[in-house]
Amino acid sequence: MKRTTRKLIAYYRVSTAKQGASGLGLEAQRAAAAAYAQQVGGEIIAEYVEVETGKRSDRPQLRVALAHAKRAKATLVVAKLDRLARNVHFVSGLMESGVPFDCADRPGADPFRLHIEAAVAEEEARKISARTKDALQAAKARGTLLGASNPACRNLSDEARAKGAAATSANAASYYAGVLPTILERRAAGVALAAIANELNAAGRVTQRGMPYTATAVHRLAGRV
Repeated sequence: MKRTTRKLIAYYRVSTAKQGASGLGLEAQRAAAAAYAQQVGGEIIAEYVEVETGKRSDRPQLRVALAHAKRAKATLVVAKLDRLARNVHFVSGLMESGVPFDCADRPGADPFRLHIEAAVAEEEARKISARTKDALQAAKARGTLLGASNPACRNLSDEARAKGAAATSANAASYYAGVLPTILERRAAGVALAAIANELNAAGRVTQRGMPYTATAVHRLAGRV
């Protein structure tokens, strides 16, 4: 009897666009998901990348990943539980979505255990936030200038602004290097912008900000050349 390969949808989350573009943190999550797939005899059929902090519950790419997993009757897999969220309510809602999910670092963990770990992560995030606020208040009480009040954080020179703009442009060029040839090839073949965007989204591609591709985004990228 032929064994059915388990279908997996991988969901990765990074906290900043810089992490998403550089692969910092992202490659480790990919490696964990790949190891999990090999361990359970599964196949990753799509990947979704979210650029968002763990505090935010608005996750466009997670919604797309869940919808894909439901259609494909696949399991959603994350590298670690905190890549989903540090929020008990959020994790509970995900469990009630009807889409099976698993964590690569603790495969097969039961819902009760995941609830406990989510609660611990949420409490740790609360403590970190409280310690950060206390440290900022203490610094302010000592007369330390914070944020825009600090001259070093404002009034950038023209040279500094130019360097910042150049770095931003270089990061974008590096990030989109993998999709731009495809966009240009499809446009040359007469494929509509919206159709190209749909193809990129179906392949699990996301913009540098972690959003799904749109016809406008494809048009702007094609205009870079």
